[in-house]
Amino acid sequence: MTLKLKYKRLLATVLAVALVSCSNPWDDRENNGDSNLDQNLSEAIISTPETSQFGQLLVKTGYDKILSASKTYTVFVPTNDAMSKVDPAILNDAAAVKKFVENHIALTAYSSIRKNSEEKIYMLSTKYLTFKGSTTIGDATIVGADHYAANGVYHIINKAQAVKLNIWEYVNSMKGNSAMSDYLLSLKEISIYKADIAAKATAEPGFLSDSLSNSYLMNVYNLNNEKNSYTFFLMDDAGYTAEVDKMKPYMTISTSTIPEKDSTAIYSKYFTVRDMAFPKAYKKEELPAKLTSRFGVEFDVDKTQIVGEPIELSNGIVYRMKKVNIDLSKRLIPTKIEGERNSGFSPIDLRSKVLYRDRIDPAGVLFNDIMVRNQGVSLFTLIYQTPVLYSTKYKVYWRAINDMQTNVFQQRLQIGGKIKLDGKIYTFTNPIMLFPYMDVPVKNYDPVYIGEFTLDKAGNIFTSLIAANTTTDGNNTLTLDYLNFVPVVK
Repeated sequence: MTLKLKYKRLLATVLAVALVSCSNPWDDRENNGDSNLDQNLSEAIISTPETSQFGQLLVKTGYDKILSASKTYTVFVPTNDAMSKVDPAILNDAAAVKKFVENHIALTAYSSIRKNSEEKIYMLSTKYLTFKGSTTIGDATIVGADHYAANGVYHIINKAQAVKLNIWEYVNSMKGNSAMSDYLLSLKEISIYKADIAAKATAEPGFLSDSLSNSYLMNVYNLNNEKNSYTFFLMDDAGYTAEVDKMKPYMTISTSTIPEKDSTAIYSKYFTVRDMAFPKAYKKEELPAKLTSRFGVEFDVDKTQIVGEPIELSNGIVYRMKKVNIDLSKRLIPTKIEGERNSGFSPIDLRSKVLYRDRIDPAGVLFNDIMVRNQGVSLFTLIYQTPVLYSTKYKVYWRAINDMQTNVFQQRLQIGGKIKLDGKIYTFTNPIMLFPYMDVPVKNYDPVYIGEFTLDKAGNIFTSLIAANTTTDGNNTLTLDYLNFVPVVK
């Protein structure tokens, strides 16, 4: 036998072994000797002595017929012993028992041998169960895996999977017993931001209506979302009230902002509770010493303030807290306004003179900014609108990069005022503060302190960056990387 022929035979043997090793358990079901392959899932589950009680529920709820259809399903079937521990209140309520059965059934086949070591599986109950490894589903252990039937697969588990509330459903369940929960639910009717008004107007009734119309779920995290996982801190009334009261001096707002409502209280509560949700489910032993909210507020996690055990829900964990004490110096975060994100400019017909730039600073850091050059007019103005600012004193900084000319130019900052378009020019009246002109030196990449102003009423304000009062190109340049408004604790 030639060496070449030996190699060919060896290659053929290796390929054959590889093909067998890569076979899929579902594809091999026809050859595994399982007599259940002659039955559909419903018949197989009902006829198996170990799972007969769950089989009876299939008949009771009509799911025996659904699991007799041609679609492919996976069923996680509790043993009779597991079924004996199910709350009778569930089994004696038609709607609850139907949901209970659905929480054990998934559309399509999931073998215990999968590519993903962990994945969330969507159940017919609209909840998700996490399939970990080859032996864990939800909080149950698979004691009998991969029983194939003609239209799917079932796994026998040692614990029934009760339908858990999600975090938002839990908040609803606390209505009337939790001031923080009551406020969160009220945000279905109250709009925190202007964009919320339009969303509420178009949201249709249904089980997802809160997700589409509640200002908290729209602007913070959608705690009604079953697919993602969250951690949520729900403060008891005394601790919640104390945190809200700390915010009230910084959320002084005219009561006309929201008709017939105490706007100061509404916004003080919102700027308290928005920092209580996080996009990961932290078990108690996993809770970090510090957490930072999506709004940049950092606080220490004091586990001694946790009331009772963590409440594990279908999409995360709720911690009942006596209080979550956040220092005001961390709660009152600075507001950074990017130069390239202007809301307008004046005169309005000189767009071609406004440059939106991609730059690299001397440290090699990429940044974006805005520059206006050679516009041929005086007092060219870039206009910005801030997010909600607190009612307090602010220290103001800018970073303005003069890197396209060799001479120093001047610009000034105006805070607040009523804005009006007169022809092609925006005019401002009654500004809160008009800072003096300041030099913009060549190639200075450091933030520069501009000054301070006091905002008596919290809310959105217009800010404008104004060029020099000259038509001379090179002297009427404008540039801005960012503005930084740093609030001062009273």
